[in-house]
Amino acid sequence: MRTLHHSSKTFADDIALFCRGSVVPKEISDSVAAILADVRHRGDEAVSYYAAKFDSAKLRARDFPVKVTDLAAAAKRLPAAELRALKAARDSIIDFNSRGLPANWTAKNKHGALVGEKFDPIRRVGLYVPGGQVPLVSTVLMTVTLAKIAGCPEIAVFTPSNSDGKVADGLLAALHLSGVTEVYRFGGVQAIGAMAYGTTTIRPVDKVYGPGNAYVCEAKRQVFGTVGVDSLPGPSEVMIIADDTANVSFAAADLLAQAEHGSGREKIYLLATSAAIIDAINVELRTQLQLITRSEKTQRVLQDGFLAIEVKSLEQAADIANYVAPEHLELLVNDTAAKKLTDAITTAGAIMIGNHTPTALGDFTAGPSHVLPTGRAGRFFSGLRVADFQRRTSIVRYDKASVKKGEPIVAAFAAMEKLDAHGRSVRIRT
Repeated sequence: MRTLHHSSKTFADDIALFCRGSVVPKEISDSVAAILADVRHRGDEAVSYYAAKFDSAKLRARDFPVKVTDLAAAAKRLPAAELRALKAARDSIIDFNSRGLPANWTAKNKHGALVGEKFDPIRRVGLYVPGGQVPLVSTVLMTVTLAKIAGCPEIAVFTPSNSDGKVADGLLAALHLSGVTEVYRFGGVQAIGAMAYGTTTIRPVDKVYGPGNAYVCEAKRQVFGTVGVDSLPGPSEVMIIADDTANVSFAAADLLAQAEHGSGREKIYLLATSAAIIDAINVELRTQLQLITRSEKTQRVLQDGFLAIEVKSLEQAADIANYVAPEHLELLVNDTAAKKLTDAITTAGAIMIGNHTPTALGDFTAGPSHVLPTGRAGRFFSGLRVADFQRRTSIVRYDKASVKKGEPIVAAFAAMEKLDAHGRSVRIRT
């Protein structure tokens, strides 16, 4: 575990260097660009090639789609307890996200003209769901449910299969429960390319959503402009801010929970008001690491991507959090401090407050989508919400009386900008 002290003269450079570790290396960027170009050129043939290369899945184009009957069959095979969990999580997600559904509105402006906004669902969306060794069943609910609330008429889901071309039952059951019928059994950069450019088998989408590893995240960045993207949710991040009221066992468990994603590019932060708290949590980490099944990969994340920072005050912690913009932020502090920190920290993807709010609740069932910005993108992106599945159109309607009131303003701007045709287009109507 690497530890920094906020009082260090080199602290600003040290934290910046650690955060820069989340920047995608050139070799990843170049590899992604090559795969995308190949998919754009060869379509289905390239998708099959990369599915075999990276997932050992021998898929022909006709094998790409998952049959609707397979989705239903997976739901029937799922244990009753797991199916109940899916439904409970879905209901929480619907309850939370329905509150954020934008509403059309109209009003009169100062000229007496009608102005307003209308919101329409994006027509065709592509949702990426990480699969393979760790099938993120919850991501289905955290993306599809929002698209359904928004009213998107076409939802295409892409998720990797195993070497036998199979997708995990839990993931397929969640898709069935969500009402999705268009599902493809491949992932990776090739899936982002197929969504963006289309192939003979797959029609391109208008916008791409969902989390992924560093390669998938970089692929989304590179196709932006050809299609829209929700944000850049890459390898997982968590920051815990702890004072002397923190339960060190809880803190250690939550750090391990995010580190166990195990790609090696996760970022784990611990900010504490004393060295004693950091040491106590570190002891717990070592103890609890022996209790989890993915301990080897988790250990690698702790070695390369774990940073502890000793701060003198919670104000310093807030400044660091706003700089890092962590995907998940846990406040294991007293109630008064939690309120101040929640107000002061403005860049976190999601804030979990108190000793009894582990990030895993937000990941699976609390309600907000767990698709959150990483790699400091929280400075300018927010977590996924229903509004991201819609686009806004402004509405303006003037009549003869209102255009007369607006004409002098247009005339002034036309003169300042030397655009006389603009001014004339309004004056001719008065």
